[in-house]
Parts: sequence; structure tokens; C-alpha cells
Amino acid sequence: MTPLVLAHLGATWFMTGLIWLVQVVQYPLFARVGPEAFPAYHAGHTSLITFVVGPAMLVEAATAGWLLLALGAGPRGWVWWVGAGLVGVIWLSTALLQVPAHAALSAGFDPDVHTRLVHTNWIRTVAWTARAGLLTWWLVRA
Repeated sequence: MTPLVLAHLGATWFMTGLIWLVQVVQYPLFARVGPEAFPAYHAGHTSLITFVVGPAMLVEAATAGWLLLALGAGPRGWVWWVGAGLVGVIWLSTALLQVPAHAALSAGFDPDVHTRLVHTNWIRTVAWTARAGLLTWWLVRA
């Protein structure tokens, strides 16, 4: 197994575990912070989570593109096309749904925006879980 594949698997599995933690624990707890403390809490969350999420998402996207170019035309090449498509879904969801929700929440807690954030984050949770399953299937078959 090449270092490229290992980096890709590691980034994907890391993000899969992290997104489940965010979906099941972190985002629901936003509602319990309280209106006065929420802006500072949310600012801390967004700045700190970026240092954890940013590098892993960049590694995952870069290695997905590289593996698509290297293996996309080969046997089981569809795995890399589907995987890259799921990376696209994740990045689009992040940019179009989660980032705007976080921007709105930076002004203060809004129950409707919070609910929208939790509900739309399932897109990323399912996509990362599907990626992890797909890559695991590929690994077992390789």
C-alpha cells in the first residue's frame, strides 16, 4: 500500500470519526450553551475546529484527486470516481450550507439556524461515512 493511499485512508477515516462526533455531540450541545455565552463559545469552536478539520479535508481532497488521476481508469476505477464525487458533495455542503449557518450563528444563537445546521450536516455525515465504507471495501478487495 502506497503512502498516498495510506494518507487518503487516514484522512477519510479521521474525518468520518470527527464528523460523527460533531453531528452527535458538538452541534447538539450548541443549544445548551446559553444566549449570553454563545457568541464567544461559537467563535472559539469555529476557530479551533478549523485547525483540526482544515488540514485533514485538504489532504483528503488532494489525495482523492491524485488517486482519481492515477487509478480512475483502472480496475475498480469507479471507486475513485464515486469517492471524488462524494468529496465534491462534502465541500459543496460545507461551502453552501454549513459555513453560512455558522456565519449566521456567529451573531448569536438562533434556534432555526441551529436546527438547519444540525439537519444539513447529515449530508456531510452520510457522505463521509459512505466514503469510509467505499474505501474500506476497496482496501479489502485490493
